[in-house]
Amino acid sequence: MYSNKNLVFLGMMGSGKSSIGNLVSKKINIPFIDIDNLIIENTGMSISEIFEKKGENYFRDIEETITLKSLKKNNCVISLGGGGFINDKIRKEIMSNHYSFWLNWDETILLNRIKKSKKRPLAFQSTDQEIKKMIKKRSKIYSYAQFKINCNKLTKTEIVKKIIKIYESN
Repeated sequence: MYSNKNLVFLGMMGSGKSSIGNLVSKKINIPFIDIDNLIIENTGMSISEIFEKKGENYFRDIEETITLKSLKKNNCVISLGGGGFINDKIRKEIMSNHYSFWLNWDETILLNRIKKSKKRPLAFQSTDQEIKKMIKKRSKIYSYAQFKINCNKLTKTEIVKKIIKIYESN
């Protein structure tokens, strides 16, 4: 049974929110919204540039505005930025009115993905220990998501199928 509720993907940077979200949206034929891409479009700057030139607080303010506006739409797949669900207003809105999916991965897998990327401002200056601490801290908040998808041993296709099965049965 399909719903008007949005499917919202959350999790650490590097967890596959954008790629999985895009695949799910194509499979169930509803629009896909990538919050980080909307921020880039709206500001004309990359996420890294925003952090560098304007700071994290500026980024978080824009992220909140764009995310809350996007959540007003119905029947979409929405990929949050890694820190989006940490925001109280965003989290409360998602918990009240949307399906939330936490793409959960083992810390080691996430650490490798994060370290390989050149576009993750919070990871540039961070040590492995600092990134692990961030993963632990954020995971406590991510655990409030309605659905937890343990992705470690699954292919992208299997993750997508699991999400669609949950969505169709709700």
